[in-house]
Amino acid sequence: MPALRSPLVHPFANFDVPRLLAVHVAARPDHPFLIWEPFEGVSKIWSYRAFAHEVAQVAAGLKKRGVKTGESVLIHLDNCPESLIAWYACAHLGAVAVTTNARSVEDDLVYFSEHASVVGAITQPRFADLVAASCKHIKWLAVTETDNGAASEDANRPPKSENFAALYGNEADVPLRPADPMLPVGVQYTSGTTSRPKGVVWTHANALWGAKICAMHEDLRPSDVHLTYLPLFHTNAQSYSVLAALWVGATIVLQPRFSASRFWDISAKHGCTWTSMVPFCVRALMGQEKPKSHSYRLWGNGISAPPTDAHFGVKTIGWWGMTETITHGIVGDVHLPNTPMTIGKPATSYEIAILRDDGTPVDPGETGELLVRGVPGLSLFKEYLNNPEATAKSFDDQGYFITGDRVTLLEDGFIAFADRDKDMLKVGGENVAASEIERVVMTVPGIQECAVVAKRDPMLDEVPVVFVLVPGGETAAASDLKQQIDAACAKGLADFKRPREIRIVDALPRSTLEKIAKAELRRIVEEVK
Repeated sequence: MPALRSPLVHPFANFDVPRLLAVHVAARPDHPFLIWEPFEGVSKIWSYRAFAHEVAQVAAGLKKRGVKTGESVLIHLDNCPESLIAWYACAHLGAVAVTTNARSVEDDLVYFSEHASVVGAITQPRFADLVAASCKHIKWLAVTETDNGAASEDANRPPKSENFAALYGNEADVPLRPADPMLPVGVQYTSGTTSRPKGVVWTHANALWGAKICAMHEDLRPSDVHLTYLPLFHTNAQSYSVLAALWVGATIVLQPRFSASRFWDISAKHGCTWTSMVPFCVRALMGQEKPKSHSYRLWGNGISAPPTDAHFGVKTIGWWGMTETITHGIVGDVHLPNTPMTIGKPATSYEIAILRDDGTPVDPGETGELLVRGVPGLSLFKEYLNNPEATAKSFDDQGYFITGDRVTLLEDGFIAFADRDKDMLKVGGENVAASEIERVVMTVPGIQECAVVAKRDPMLDEVPVVFVLVPGGETAAASDLKQQIDAACAKGLADFKRPREIRIVDALPRSTLEKIAKAELRRIVEEVK
């Protein structure tokens, strides 16, 4: 891993996230920045000036509660305006926003809060008791009034918690601090092939890099309206959508989550011109009646020019990126034709390598390991939080980040996604480490060994299946073993990580060195019964 260093001259010298927002407040104060479209309750619009005003007020409230530069604040929310206001308030103050998956369970949140040493937390009524019980060392807890627009069914709040509205202070107390582009601004936890997720640290320069490069790749303009429904705790929505729109002074239409039945109505209401898709969303929209016309210029997705483009009457650019790369390392072109079903070509802002197992570059037509080289803290993440060993191991001796993905270089220079680390699953757009599930399953008594593999699913792409080794097999296992496993997973895993099938076996296939032959297990789960 090369030492983190800031280039002597880089695009964001003496600049940071608050100053980017301030540029647009000065240039177009009354232009809509954020439009909130809840499924319940009333919609609301924030101009650039109004949004910046509330961000500064909340930053003042954080400062009043003792939050200092470099300290971490947990933001555990589904999509809602408060999530964005809180993230940008942390950036204004110089604090670090730790955005966590809203589907996390107590075990996850205990780990996140302790690993990131969060000093306070912001959540919503539905998660308030969970966050209070999990984050035992926080000094304060703020709870939004509603659950993403819906009235809370539980009027009770954890002891010592306060309403999110109580965070609003006097913006005069938080003037713009000196710009420090290399100051950490956020942490996102991403699944890896280890037993615990890694905290990916972004600097202000990282966020600005994502904003500028995404806006360039997406051909965004100040007149664009970007529909955003993917989770704000993920890079896709945070960088590809919100930061990209902020860079050019465009508008965000935010929804609590994707809704196929609402998609076209909301798109028409606001004249939406851009959105980021995942395959699940496209499949769901195929079941909806499409309008005769719409305002979309472009969609982004994991593949370029899918067959559905003709049906929807829109061009889709493919892309590939990770939390660690901030933006797209490989991307389709908005102006030129893209080879269908590819992820595009290498972005001009990164060095891309595709290598054989022996470390030599692949020839066209070959599949190899994907590596990306950039500048840590600028075009690549700064580090894995409190994990220098994992940070170092994620780079090769040439300074390339090892993605764990495999891609195929085509004859025309386009790149097609081939495979990912086989211990990673993609469940409805969520990355899931098999080892996370295996760790929980092994807490159930009577199990000698277990292995989790992916099974293809028509809606979610993949779902987890667990093979459980019990001496003597199913006949010798406890009669309620599957129920015990279900209960352990319900307690220890977010719902999307829970196995959809549990198979009790008396033996597991083995490869060299007696490792479990997961390739054979994958073949078994895909066999037609």
